[in-house]
Amino acid sequence: MKSVKVYHYDAFCKEPNKGNPAGVVLNGDVLTDAEMQEIAFKVGFNETAFPVKSEVADFKIRFFTPGHEMNLCGHATMATVYALKTKGLLGGKTELTIETKAGILPVMIESTAKKEIVITMNQAPPKFKSFKGSKEALAKSIGLEINDIDDKLPIVYGSTGAWTLLIPIKSLRAFKKMKPKNVAFPTVLKEMPKSSVHPFCTETNHADADMHARHFSSPYSGTIEDAVTGTASGVMGAYYAEYINRYFKESLRLVVEQGHEIDKDGRVEVQVDRNSQPYTIKIAGNAVYVKDFDIKIKSVKK
Repeated sequence: MKSVKVYHYDAFCKEPNKGNPAGVVLNGDVLTDAEMQEIAFKVGFNETAFPVKSEVADFKIRFFTPGHEMNLCGHATMATVYALKTKGLLGGKTELTIETKAGILPVMIESTAKKEIVITMNQAPPKFKSFKGSKEALAKSIGLEINDIDDKLPIVYGSTGAWTLLIPIKSLRAFKKMKPKNVAFPTVLKEMPKSSVHPFCTETNHADADMHARHFSSPYSGTIEDAVTGTASGVMGAYYAEYINRYFKESLRLVVEQGHEIDKDGRVEVQVDRNSQPYTIKIAGNAVYVKDFDIKIKSVKK
């Protein structure tokens, strides 16, 4: 057995335990794939991140849910960059490139007048695919009725690095009665059975927010719900530009709120630019240190 230090950060918030928790393990280069997976399983957060060396970027991040490895995770990227910056491991760098399984992504670090660190990361180019399954079965899988779904907007799979099913909901009050049946998702999502599920609406709790959402995990990930989701917020911005407000000029800025139904209150800033096709998507937010702890794992030689 060996001991591994895990740093717990909450992303997309300024107050501990109000954002999305992520584990960050700084010595990823000495760990095997099996060890990373075991650590993520024992930590139990939606994602645990492992920064490692890269030959093509400033560094690489590997992301693990308790059940499998992910191509990209927005909140764990925020947590990792914040950890490296506040621990002095990035020096004076304010512009970085990060290698992920979703591609090489630029990241910017800014300090505000209040000495807060704001991290902006590019997402992968957005992609959409049609949902052709049963809307009634889909509604039931998250504890709703079919008339809770907004039929004026399309239900689509979307990705800016990780696939999720975007479900437009008519009203904010429907979110409180949602009860996901994650094990049912693969049979409902026949086109992409490993996708997560992301209901959203344009009615919000906060006046400065533009969209509200919840995020229900694929059953293969080993978790139930994600508190505040970076990659899904990014693709929500692309959805907004594609299906809700196609006539914006050069740039569109949105604030996505998430987590209220599970006693969180996270915010993700999303920027959509038209300077390339389909769009350039960036997300921005904060992170905060919560605590660190040790995990005991089986030692596996690399």
